Amino acid sequence: MTAALSGPAFSVHDIPFSAYGSWFDISPVIAEKTYAEDLHLVSHQNGMHGVLRLVPLDPVGGGRAETRVEAIPGLLSWVGESGRVELAYEAPDAVRLRGNGLDFGILAAVRTLTPFSGTYFFYDPAANAHVFTSYETGRRYRVTLLSGTLADAPGDQALGSSDRGVTVTAEAEGGWEVAVEELDTARPPYASSASFDDIASAARGAFSAFVDTVAYWRSEATPAAELAAYVVWSATVAAKGLVTRPGVLMSKHWMDKVWSWDHCFNALALASGAPELAWDQFHLPFDHQDESGALPDSVTHSEVLYNFVKPPIHGWAFGHLRRRLPTPLGRAQLTEVYERLERWTGFWLTVRRAPGAELPYYQHGNDSGWDNATTFDPGRVVVTADLSAFLVLQLHELGALARELDRPNEASRWAGVAEEIQAALLDQLWTGERFVARSAGTGKTWSSASLLDLMPIALGEHLPAEVTSALADHIKAHLTPYGLATELPTSPHYWADGYWRGPIWAPATVLIEDGLRRAGHLRLADDISARFRTLCETHGFAENFDALTGTGLRDRAYTWTASSYLLLARDHYLRLAGTGTDDTVA
Repeated sequence: MTAALSGPAFSVHDIPFSAYGSWFDISPVIAEKTYAEDLHLVSHQNGMHGVLRLVPLDPVGGGRAETRVEAIPGLLSWVGESGRVELAYEAPDAVRLRGNGLDFGILAAVRTLTPFSGTYFFYDPAANAHVFTSYETGRRYRVTLLSGTLADAPGDQALGSSDRGVTVTAEAEGGWEVAVEELDTARPPYASSASFDDIASAARGAFSAFVDTVAYWRSEATPAAELAAYVVWSATVAAKGLVTRPGVLMSKHWMDKVWSWDHCFNALALASGAPELAWDQFHLPFDHQDESGALPDSVTHSEVLYNFVKPPIHGWAFGHLRRRLPTPLGRAQLTEVYERLERWTGFWLTVRRAPGAELPYYQHGNDSGWDNATTFDPGRVVVTADLSAFLVLQLHELGALARELDRPNEASRWAGVAEEIQAALLDQLWTGERFVARSAGTGKTWSSASLLDLMPIALGEHLPAEVTSALADHIKAHLTPYGLATELPTSPHYWADGYWRGPIWAPATVLIEDGLRRAGHLRLADDISARFRTLCETHGFAENFDALTGTGLRDRAYTWTASSYLLLARDHYLRLAGTGTDDTVA
């Protein structure tokens, strides 16, 4: 018994097993940095919750069987000496499991049951199935026996802290099979004519179709492309709750949200092969734009947070996005983007500029996306050079859109504002050697050893050559064998696992690589791209990486990391192929 599938193998400790559109995954990660002994069905509605514990059992002794877990796109397996259990997604809200030689327990992960928490378990005679109702997720999980027998179903209608769930076993010299569904309230009894092999094959086919479109260029020279595509594909959820469109979560581990700058990198990676999904990624946070024009900090199924914002890289992102799309955007689409970017830009030009000030400010490091960067150590309400640089790029994009939409007066106005802000940026924050930050309240300035201070390189061709050359020299000092350290390794504040105080991050890499390339520093841009691609090929797609060892840190299945790899790998391929760079970030 084994489905005839192939694909990149991966560890479910690092990358959850899931499928496009699903709001749950199969993983041992049940909370932030918390790994369970058993794999769990983990829901991402109403937060991250381990709902069901999945346990391979010894049919002789009845205890947990020793197995190894194997995962490829489309098929998850528990493999033991006496048999195996396999799992595949039949639909985004349903999985099928079959076993031979091993029994299997599907048990409630939350044992304690009070009137306000825990999981209630019962047999539903109308559906001929056992049902778990989860207080934490607000949903039901239905287990239907398709073949074999139920050896045990403890905890039926029980209260208290007893175990609850089902144990399935084979009939004599046979196997067993079950279906597990996630549902809101009720649906007809489970019915399917598809065999397990057909289901597993269809799941693999769905992923293969996806990777063939978003990474058609992959080759032996890009060995991580298929797994990068799987990270993105498997982290995509259906439109549901407050997620207004199909959305790529940052991860189906604990970083299970869409943050309002992370989404830009996923949109860019998807643009050429999955343009509709890319369009949805770009717009999803804008669907929650508030009356001031601000974007939310983050969006997930059951909450939208506005306590922080994220940097205005969206003009930069849209300029690259539209050049990557396979067909030109229509006037209605351009108008929609223009109006949303106009409101987002207005937010920074009004409520985020002090009276009489020319440059905008952040209220906290979180607003910059570089939460704890050392730039913010002397103060949090800060005028920083990266913010003004991103805003200038966004103003340029607004001007280009206004011209295309036959609004010459608005185009002229945006060009004027861009020129004013860039002039103030260079006059007020450029020392002749580097950019400094300034307190929005006191006017005091300071510099740091953070890579954030060098992010104005994103302006690329818009900056004077002497400025880009000085920035390029400083950027070289941040370059380790693995990529760009976010804090100089020689800094007394460098911290190997210090979030933005040392580790390598994908978005900083992509933005800096692009700015250097547009400014003509091609050799350095090529070097940064190559080191980051090698880092991902060696150490995976972690949230960030130790700058001195390359070790993946924090959440180990981060989509913007995978998307950044796909971006840089595709662009490198196109340069080698000599097809030009008009439709690439590089």
